[in-house]
Amino acid sequence: MKQYKIVLSLLFFIFSINALSAKSDPALKGSFSGTITDKESNRPLAGVSVYFADIKTGTSTNAEGFFSLQNIPEGRHLVEISHIGYTTIAEPVEVNGDSQRDYILVKAVVENDAVVITGAGAATQLKKSPFQVSLVRKEELLQSNASNIIEALAKQPGVSALSTGPAISKPVIRGLGYNRVLTINDGVRQEGQQWGDEHGIEIDQASVNKVEILKGPASLIYGSDAMAGVINIITNVPVENNTVKGSILSGYQTNNKQRLLHANIAGNSNGFNWNLYGNTSAAADYKNKYDGHVLNSKFRQNNFGGYAGYNGNWGYSHFLFSNFNLKAGLTEGDRDNEGYFVKPVAGGDEVRATADDFKSTTPLIPYQHIRHFKLATDNSFKLGKNRLSLNIGYQRNQREEFGNPDDMNERELYFDLKTVTYTAQFHFKEVQGWKTSIGVNGMKQQNSNRGAEQLIPDFNLFDIGGYAYAQKSYEKITISGGARYDTRNIDAKNLLEGSEIKGSAFNKTFSNFSGSIGLAAAISKLVNLKLNMARGFRAPSIPELASNGAHEGTIRYEYGDTDLKSETSLQFDAGAEFTTEHVSLNISAFHNSFNNFIFYSKLQNAGGTDSLVNVDGEDLTAFKFGQSKARLTGLEASLDIHPHPLDWLHIENTFSFTRGRFSEAIEGSKNLPFIPAARLLSELRCNFNKLSPGIVNFYAKVELDNTFKQSNIFTAYNTETATPGYSLLNAAVGADIVTKKGNTIFSIHFSGNNITDVAYQNHLSRLKYAAENIVTGRSGVFNMGRNFSFRLNIPLSIKLKG
Repeated sequence: MKQYKIVLSLLFFIFSINALSAKSDPALKGSFSGTITDKESNRPLAGVSVYFADIKTGTSTNAEGFFSLQNIPEGRHLVEISHIGYTTIAEPVEVNGDSQRDYILVKAVVENDAVVITGAGAATQLKKSPFQVSLVRKEELLQSNASNIIEALAKQPGVSALSTGPAISKPVIRGLGYNRVLTINDGVRQEGQQWGDEHGIEIDQASVNKVEILKGPASLIYGSDAMAGVINIITNVPVENNTVKGSILSGYQTNNKQRLLHANIAGNSNGFNWNLYGNTSAAADYKNKYDGHVLNSKFRQNNFGGYAGYNGNWGYSHFLFSNFNLKAGLTEGDRDNEGYFVKPVAGGDEVRATADDFKSTTPLIPYQHIRHFKLATDNSFKLGKNRLSLNIGYQRNQREEFGNPDDMNERELYFDLKTVTYTAQFHFKEVQGWKTSIGVNGMKQQNSNRGAEQLIPDFNLFDIGGYAYAQKSYEKITISGGARYDTRNIDAKNLLEGSEIKGSAFNKTFSNFSGSIGLAAAISKLVNLKLNMARGFRAPSIPELASNGAHEGTIRYEYGDTDLKSETSLQFDAGAEFTTEHVSLNISAFHNSFNNFIFYSKLQNAGGTDSLVNVDGEDLTAFKFGQSKARLTGLEASLDIHPHPLDWLHIENTFSFTRGRFSEAIEGSKNLPFIPAARLLSELRCNFNKLSPGIVNFYAKVELDNTFKQSNIFTAYNTETATPGYSLLNAAVGADIVTKKGNTIFSIHFSGNNITDVAYQNHLSRLKYAAENIVTGRSGVFNMGRNFSFRLNIPLSIKLKG
């Protein structure tokens, strides 16, 4: 009840500010209009996006290339002008009364500028941000046949996915994951059980409009848990005024019979805007040529969400909601003496899985049921020439794990986590090139155990942090930086096993400073340089401090350590971008030094073998969390060649490498555990804006995904094993089918992954450590084999009378 009272009080506060800002200066109603043409032909361009990210409003050009935005706050804003096949324009504009500006777009094959909001707290030109930020737009996500959003992002340089089957993936940025990567969804810090291997993020992939990936410490703006970077997922974007838009998306994958049906409808009538979406998907067990069908890798998912709000000359106020519901099987990999997968049944026995077991989309024991409900309010208020942003969210994450075949309804584990998040940012008006912001953010959490067993204790958590950030733009150089202070208090109760205390209660407070300073320099029209130094901070998570138990899917028993200290890091980043009409090269390197780096490793018994803990008749390997000094170094590089006169042809290569080392050897090993292997993605792609009068935005590509051998492993206590390299052949083709007037009838996408059906194990796959197949001698379970995908998207657009 306390969380609800906090949310209601904050909502009353927002309504009060809303009323004050609306009355502050009713005469200040700005408009922005103009015409956009093609430089080569001098003809008007239709369908060009004109968008202001900081005030979340935009439109698109009509058949005459004209655009008009009404009732927007006066002042200085950053506008993004973008269109497929053309260079994006991102520049500040001064809206004062009826403002007009025309634009000329140049055809291009590489996007070299955009507007981002991640890392700076406000809209910023990508070229002027000192951070390494990658963008993934909805068009790219539609071309992906990934089974979840993180797998779709894992092809970006420096980004990997730690997976436990197709339904569960966690982001890893530059070798760091779990609580070191912060996920933001529509301005709200996503809080589930991100500390666990088998706990993915609870966001509907098909509803995502855009993703910004910041690589490197972002503690300055976001506080603890953003040491590796930020995944900023943007779902709800207002459509243009006096318009109703919608779509129906369907998809099918051949390997695990995954089917998807997603629908959304959004509208905007004189500033009142809204969006509704719903999604249902299901998959049977996937297969590969070594394991056949992998038992209990199935899942079922049903999600819905949306928002409603108003955009006016005073700013905007949006109310968001979402409900994520996933049932996912937990693959254990147990087999009989003939190498066939077995399933547990009542009475403590195991029987061989049947064909019907593999075909079903209903998870078997053990499985987990995840429900994530979220309410939030996202607001921006114009206060004179300044702006105040407020975002308050309430989340309830319920994660139930079922593993008792004698009582199918028994929840062995049931985490019930309630979180209130809050963010307030005050953006001062720009003065002589200085853009300054101050902010405060944090959260209040309450976790309750409602299952038969406990892995972590009940706890209450409260944290708060404040920061100041400034950016100064000169003619060719932009300097930015700031400082922050955080404090987090954790009040943990006794950890119980029945009525027995197996972990004592504790109360701990963690506080620290963080900050960053960096610059972006446009050396010439062709070369852009970036340098950044950042200090990060992360308080230990509850499982690292207090876990003492096992749960399905991890295949291990975990011990925490209440004496753990806060992690701190100092990272240096350097990047260079070289862009010409036919070549684009981007290189970035980093060095990250950690104090008190937290990691887990196996425990050994007195005989020198793995320490085992027997849980309900099953022996689980014991792991314990520890700390040490460590460092990570690495680089990412991308090269895109589009030779003249074949401007439609792309020869693109991206390379990622990360190396992690302890300062001092632990049992003879200096390698950090679970660092992703080096990876080279080579792609040959052709793009045609207009293949024929009825086919536009056509693409076809062939990709070779080369993952190198990972032999730099943490060998202490046999914690980790080496992983061989592999190469996967992928391909895709798709286009928009349009009417004579250029209106899209539908979009169609075909893709094939692992076409040659290679049997492989990703180094970050948790199923790699499942039980050995005693018939073949192979350890663990292998990743998905050959998979073909089909997607059909049917759009809807209705113009309302103004």
